Amino acid sequence: MEAMIDAGVKSGLSREVARNLTLQTILGAVQLAKTSKNHPAVLRDQVTSPGGTTASGLHVLEREGFNGIVISAVEAAYKRSIELGNRK
Repeated sequence: MEAMIDAGVKSGLSREVARNLTLQTILGAVQLAKTSKNHPAVLRDQVTSPGGTTASGLHVLEREGFNGIVISAVEAAYKRSIELGNRK
């Protein structure tokens, strides 16, 4: 969220507007995911217009390996939680 807010500010939005847009974007995505029985990939496809803003943003995330970074971060946190749980 912090990065999204900073990106909004970098793009010329006030910090307050960038924060509100970020929170509404994330809240909307979570609410859609909670109320839908569709896989997140299907939901993403439903809101991604060909050549649109979401498609452009997703392209950068894919090119930079965002999914792999998130997976690696979750795996590292999981492994560390196991290590910490084994301490006595």
